[in-house]
Amino acid sequence: MTLIDNHMPTADIQALDAAHHLHPFTDGAALNALGARVITRADGVMLTDSEGNEYLDGMAGLWCVNIGYGRKELADVAAAQMQQLPYYNTFFQTTHPPVVALAAKLAELAPGDLNHVFFANSGSEANDTNIRMVRHYWAAQGKPDKKVIISRNNAYHGSTLGASSLGGMSGMHAQGGMVPDISHIDQPYWYGEGGDMDAEAFGLERARLLEAEIARLGEENVAAFIAEPVQGAGAVIIPPASYWPEIQRICDAHDILLIADEVICGFGRTGSWFGSQTFGIRPDIMTTAKGLSSGYIPIAASIVSDKVADGINKGGDFNHGYTYSGHPVACAVALENLRILEEENIVGHVADVAAPYLQEKWSKLAGHPLVGEARCVGLMGALELTPDKSTRAKFKDGGAAGLICRTHCFDGGLVMRATGDTMIIAPPLVITPAEIDTLIERATDALDKTYEDLKAQGIV
Repeated sequence: MTLIDNHMPTADIQALDAAHHLHPFTDGAALNALGARVITRADGVMLTDSEGNEYLDGMAGLWCVNIGYGRKELADVAAAQMQQLPYYNTFFQTTHPPVVALAAKLAELAPGDLNHVFFANSGSEANDTNIRMVRHYWAAQGKPDKKVIISRNNAYHGSTLGASSLGGMSGMHAQGGMVPDISHIDQPYWYGEGGDMDAEAFGLERARLLEAEIARLGEENVAAFIAEPVQGAGAVIIPPASYWPEIQRICDAHDILLIADEVICGFGRTGSWFGSQTFGIRPDIMTTAKGLSSGYIPIAASIVSDKVADGINKGGDFNHGYTYSGHPVACAVALENLRILEEENIVGHVADVAAPYLQEKWSKLAGHPLVGEARCVGLMGALELTPDKSTRAKFKDGGAAGLICRTHCFDGGLVMRATGDTMIIAPPLVITPAEIDTLIERATDALDKTYEDLKAQGIV
């Protein structure tokens, strides 16, 4: 049996990594000069590196390890499925039991009439699927000109060319360009962009930008609007309560499909099975990935309404798919993950125990001299770092304070992500109140040290 040696000297692993491994979203030269942090083990909410240092994983990997690390049940299911049917495709009038069972389970869990599932291997692939799906849907209805998809600035919908085009991150658009017929409106980011406006009035104003964009483009040309219930990678941007009801009204009034990107929010992150339930959204399509398998194996799914599925089926062949769509091992692991979430009432634990406790503790961090806002929904939180709390001012050297804080977090045994000068968390859903106390203690220590560094530099 081939196993990668976790006990090689750290320097040797780092050297091999630098010689051969191209990292995502990374300045390779800078990383190679520093050396990558080598993670070798994980259990529950804790990570261990090659030097024996432990970290509380405040980001659940990449927003995905919902049931926590070290669940042997998922490994056992994967091994059993590999021995029975390690692979077969779902092309050419073929199916297999794991993909059928998972599709049926997702239809049971999803709200409304989201009863149909198209499988992919990542959220990026699922959103690429959604581009083709909504355009094929409208063409099958005799409306081939309805092809423009509207998204939001600073949204993240994946990193393939199609998915990054849907996203609103200009740095990604600058590398490789965009696919055509995608438009963007401003995000509902009250802290950073609301100025003196009341949050609810701001939410309505930002939602109504969608209606204005539909009017500009022509309703006959607009296929869909896509958005995350909460913008995760964009810095845990929680929209004002007025925002989503108005977005829903606009989509309904103008015959626009609504795609809820649930890659981060899905499977319990907001205290409901899906963020759409938390915010009262009625999507035509939901994009899911990450928490679908708790990150144990790659799998994603577009969960589709009866209306959209019926429309596609009337349009002949849907010329789209992936070699590993509905991979039997991935489906078996996802089913076991959903069983654990359900039988252990992990979503209920988030809603009733972990999220209220985190909200109570997290909100107190707003009293720190470096924090302008501490916001939280479910098990997602953000801290806005600022040199002047009274004006919600930004640092002149944007992102530097966040990187300093991130370094102190790692040094203190906490994984907390920096998005510019916003610190964000999304820990595993199984986190306990005692572990939340540890997270808060380590975050506070990192904030204190960051504040002292910035004071020494004359920045605050």
